[in-house]
Amino acid sequence: MVSFRSVLFNFLMWLSVTVYAPLSLLTVVLPFPRRYLLISRWARWQMFLLKHICGLDYRVDGLEHLPAGAAVILAKHQSAWETIAFQQIFPPQTWVLKRELLWIPLFGWALALLRPIAIDRGAGRVAIEQVIEQGRERLQSGIWVVVFPEGTRVAPGTRRRYGIGGAALAAASGYPVVPVAHNAGSFWPRRGFLKRPGTIRVVIGPVIDSHGRSAEEIRRQAEEWIENTMAGLEGKQPA
Repeated sequence: MVSFRSVLFNFLMWLSVTVYAPLSLLTVVLPFPRRYLLISRWARWQMFLLKHICGLDYRVDGLEHLPAGAAVILAKHQSAWETIAFQQIFPPQTWVLKRELLWIPLFGWALALLRPIAIDRGAGRVAIEQVIEQGRERLQSGIWVVVFPEGTRVAPGTRRRYGIGGAALAAASGYPVVPVAHNAGSFWPRRGFLKRPGTIRVVIGPVIDSHGRSAEEIRRQAEEWIENTMAGLEGKQPA
């Protein structure tokens, strides 16, 4: 039954992309807030399908920590789920992502309309400078910036080195950091086909003030909070 439900969800998800993405291109003439509202409806539809087809829901703890204005989100990255769900959980946002995603026909073209910061992940310092420059402009426009500091999806119970880009953006711009942990990978695996029923837990941590702090200090504090919270979500001892 899980396999059948997963097949049905995946079919409807990609069918909706072929329909919704071309329609999204028509929003290019609209200002960003209106464009984001219309394009992000697709993400809300996917969350509805996940809940009612796959039995996969979610719960959020820590919403009281969200600041009133724009912020940099540093989050765990375990699956495609969070890239969809964050559009329902957090205010209007954009993402730091690999530029190759924008080359995907239809999907990538629609994604480009949401003003992502598309980087060459092999560009080193140049990529970090791009994140700072473009990220500052997005934040000043009231758009939240989502960064997955590990750079790629990681399996539950594992971790990768946290990159400095998101923390560098916060340090350079003065905008606060919102750390986020979740266990989506236990239900929607990063390379798996099945979507297992259950309730994903998303935990939003206390805001990290970036004023007067180095990028390394911000990165270290965010990593410590995220990984210790992940240990609790996954039933492991904190590092």
